Amino acid sequence: MSRESEVLPARIAIVSDAWHPQINGVVQTLAMTVSELRAMGHEALVIGPDRFQTIPCPIYPEIRLALWPRRRLAALLSAFDPDYLHIATEGPLGLAAGAIARAAGWSFTTAYHTRFPDYLATRAAFPRGLTYRWLRRFHGRGAAMMVATAGLAVELAGHGFANMCLWSRGVDLALFHPGRATPLSLPRPIFLSVGRLAVEKNLPAFLGLDLPGSKLVVGDGPARAALMRDYPKAHFLGAMRGEALARLYASADVFVFPSLTDTFGLVLLEALASGLPVAAFPVPGPRDVLGDAAFGGTRAPVGVLAPDLGQAAMAALTIDRARARGFAERFSWAASARQFLANLVPLRASARHPPHPALMPRRAFAC
Repeated sequence: MSRESEVLPARIAIVSDAWHPQINGVVQTLAMTVSELRAMGHEALVIGPDRFQTIPCPIYPEIRLALWPRRRLAALLSAFDPDYLHIATEGPLGLAAGAIARAAGWSFTTAYHTRFPDYLATRAAFPRGLTYRWLRRFHGRGAAMMVATAGLAVELAGHGFANMCLWSRGVDLALFHPGRATPLSLPRPIFLSVGRLAVEKNLPAFLGLDLPGSKLVVGDGPARAALMRDYPKAHFLGAMRGEALARLYASADVFVFPSLTDTFGLVLLEALASGLPVAAFPVPGPRDVLGDAAFGGTRAPVGVLAPDLGQAAMAALTIDRARARGFAERFSWAASARQFLANLVPLRASARHPPHPALMPRRAFAC
């Protein structure tokens, strides 16, 4: 993208199988990105399942999948007449958008938001190798694939992916703030987890810990009933958002993130922005977000990454909350949206997207 095209208003179409009313990191990322793009003067349109007849996803009924969307999607794209097309997900809408773009000779970008090979292997015993092969084919047809972290890019390069570029994430620093703390009438310390209640989030690794005080779980999903049955001492608060969620973050003592498969984890930044130290496993996602700000890698840690999650949770109680907030202030949705914009490729580009100067080392990936 040229310097001139970054300034002139652009029409940006984003096709995503994840969109409102779903509550997840993909929806949050797209919503904040669109808000920032519009604030810059661009016209951004998200085409999601809400515009189509849908059916429940077989392995995740809370998610609705568009049914035979290609004809209507083509009409919506034609009516919008975009300058850029970004395909955010690999579901029915993403597949239809890719087919439409190839038939029209359009260039487009994609994004790798979710570790589908791990999720499908966990939920349906589907071989990871086959899923990676299909994903390589899907993303390889685009001009560039955006990934959230350098660590994820290196990992995907090992699975044969190429032409990747960085699209980091942000956090709403005004909403998530330590000043929103309110008293909670629960035994301290309070250990909080926020996210989808699904098998891939590995919540038993947190709920099964022998920790003092109270365990709070925010979120909903297919595993909720089983988790409530198996861990009756934990407090399940359901899905929360906005100021209510921000107050809870700021009022807890440690944020526990048991997932082993997240590509980033927006909730990590929300917790840190609220002054809440993090305890997590030393895996991609938490490791990429915290970097050397994890305990043991710096003199001023904002979280603890350890194979023993209980040990990490207890150690995180000693971390200065002000440091957590200061670390989160490095991230903004405005910067994330500018990075997204720089990665886009014109719809009618005649050549593949050239390397972007801000990308990570070429040995990890190129764009």
